[in-house]
Amino acid sequence: MNKIIMLGTGNGGTLELFNTCFVIQNDDQNFLVDTGGGIEIVRRLQQAKIDYKSIKHIFISHSHTDHILGLFWLFKKLSRDAMHGLLKDKINIYCNDVVFEAIKVVSAQILPDKLMDAIYSIVDFKVLKDNQQCEINGITYTFFDIQAKGTKQFGFTCTLGDKKLAFLGDETLNPNLYSRFVGFDYAMHEAFCLEAEEKIFHAYEKHHSTTKSASETMNQLQIKNLILYHTEDSHGSARKSLYTREAQKFFKGKVFVPDDLETIVIE
Repeated sequence: MNKIIMLGTGNGGTLELFNTCFVIQNDDQNFLVDTGGGIEIVRRLQQAKIDYKSIKHIFISHSHTDHILGLFWLFKKLSRDAMHGLLKDKINIYCNDVVFEAIKVVSAQILPDKLMDAIYSIVDFKVLKDNQQCEINGITYTFFDIQAKGTKQFGFTCTLGDKKLAFLGDETLNPNLYSRFVGFDYAMHEAFCLEAEEKIFHAYEKHHSTTKSASETMNQLQIKNLILYHTEDSHGSARKSLYTREAQKFFKGKVFVPDDLETIVIE
């Protein structure tokens, strides 16, 4: 069974939601996508009953704080385990060149040399090029440059079972890329806020989408299932119903607006 376990679903400014990051789980193997903005990533993995030591593949989509900073807390945990002989298998970290440089520079400033020596003994960095394919836990992932207007950012496509999935990062999908996702079974697209609240949260000036604009585009591309994430958190428990209701006005397929720690079964 293939699952997406949403560890967090919030954007970079949320307090009630953890920053967007998730695990793709197949046959009890875990692929971590982004790490949120702090040590909370360790607790979220624990809450999802995922042993952080079992994760051998991590993808960091881009270098914004709410996607990369959790990695350094994982480094602290993993390095101590490596120093005490508790980790022997290599951990693969997939990222673009800008992310790789950010990891190196920040690590050198905030982590002791002995911890970084331990990390480099167990980590292999896979610095990705546009449209590069990698096999992860028996699944072929194609990583691609989303042509972001902000910092360099990668997404990916894969096939889970017989379902084609696209993770489109956390910017509005660039029209140059529309044609490659037509008819996909699942698409994961950010939705920063509701359309009526765009002037409050300023999604468009941040190169983000509203639920309406994301849903319209995904409907145009004939996506079958739409997963919306990277939202604001002002609506509390009503968030799911409000975002789902707006999306369904513009999207004909099935809509998922997951809560933190919710699991989506790909079927």
